[in-house]
Amino acid sequence: MEQTLTYFILWLAASYLLGSIPTGLLLGRLYGIDVRKEGSGNIGATNLYRTVGRRVGILTLIGDCIKGLAPVLAARQFGLSADQVAWVGLAAFCGHVFSVFLRFKGGKGVATALGVFLALSPLAVAIAVAVFAALMLLWRYVSLGSVGAAAVMPLAVALLGGGRTLILVTLLIALVVIGRHHENIRRLLSGTENRFKA
Repeated sequence: MEQTLTYFILWLAASYLLGSIPTGLLLGRLYGIDVRKEGSGNIGATNLYRTVGRRVGILTLIGDCIKGLAPVLAARQFGLSADQVAWVGLAAFCGHVFSVFLRFKGGKGVATALGVFLALSPLAVAIAVAVFAALMLLWRYVSLGSVGAAAVMPLAVALLGGGRTLILVTLLIALVVIGRHHENIRRLLSGTENRFKA
């Protein structure tokens, strides 16, 4: 029992450390830019897209997504239980949002959460992506689409028959994502949020 718990804790730690790798910051530095001092100051794909360029923004999105996807798939492959796999996904997400390499600061977690849920509940992701796309098409705000997608994820997971642990993990991730968008929500309410330009 003790050995099994130690093994699980090691998985959580490894997943957290992988999630902590600041993809956007590292890619920005390749171009001589500290993205924390540019645009919104966020290390996520949207800010990289706006401040460094489309290609780097897309690479950041992919990299952050892989940080969530890879540990979940690996944990499942190595025989961890469904509940344990869900916690491994949460650990990766927490690594991105509260990175040990950035003094427990980080991004907003949208892309990493996407990777986590592509492995945990792909049908729920399809629903959330549809909500994101609809909100983006109507209003052109990435933040609004992200908040809307996060808000619908726990409901989608529950409706698709997700277990209690998965629903709890989804709810925690959704709350963190929405909370990390508090400044965007304030700007949306005041009409000062920047619209996305392709």
